Amino acid sequence: MEGARICLVTMTGRKSGKRKTIALMYTPHAQDVLLVASLGGAPQHPLWYYNLKADPQVEIQAGTLRRKMVAREASPEEKRSLWPVVVANYGSFAAYQERTTREIPLFICSPVPA
Repeated sequence: MEGARICLVTMTGRKSGKRKTIALMYTPHAQDVLLVASLGGAPQHPLWYYNLKADPQVEIQAGTLRRKMVAREASPEEKRSLWPVVVANYGSFAAYQERTTREIPLFICSPVPA
């Protein structure tokens, strides 16, 4: 996986309502965590995309740091500026976007204020 960083994201399933934890590649960006819903350039979004859209409250563990965060899909303007950041972290994201006709979503996860 080209040395990509991996985090654990705990979210609520939109259909089951159960908490589930999955491993995802991430890009740290200031205090935020960037997640790319690429599914390897498949024509559909990954299932976790729909979970975050339905309930953006997540918990992200990267290494020993575990934080409650709120996920939101980046606006087109935000994605234009952040896409080079995630591609610099994991170069294959660019190839995934070329492989599909869908616009690959980018999520910005920000810490929940204490």
